[in-house]
Amino acid sequence: MNPKPQSDTKAAAPAKTRSNNFFRKRAAPLAREDARRQGNISQLAWLTLGGTGTESARDTAIAFLNTEHPELGGRPLAIATASDEGYARVATAIRAHAAAPVTP
Repeated sequence: MNPKPQSDTKAAAPAKTRSNNFFRKRAAPLAREDARRQGNISQLAWLTLGGTGTESARDTAIAFLNTEHPELGGRPLAIATASDEGYARVATAIRAHAAAPVTP
C-alpha cells in the first residue's frame, strides 16, 4: 500500500457567509406602551411644530425631540417614552414651543 502523497498546498477553506446578525443590534425592543408613547409624541411634534420655511416639519420635530431641554431634564423623546407623566410634560412643552413667537 502506498500512502497518498502529501500536497504542499493547502485546500482552500470554504468561504464563510456573513449573517445579518452581524449588523443587528442586540438591544431588546421597546415595551408596547413605551413604543406607543414614542410614536404618539413623534407624531404630535411633527404635526404641531411644522417647519420654519427652510426646515421641514420632520427636521424640526426631530431636532426638538433629540435636543436636551433643561426645563424638562433631558431629551424630550426619552422622557416621553419613559412614562405617561413624562409624555404629558413633553406634550405640554411641544404645544408651548409651537405657540411661542418665532424670532428671526
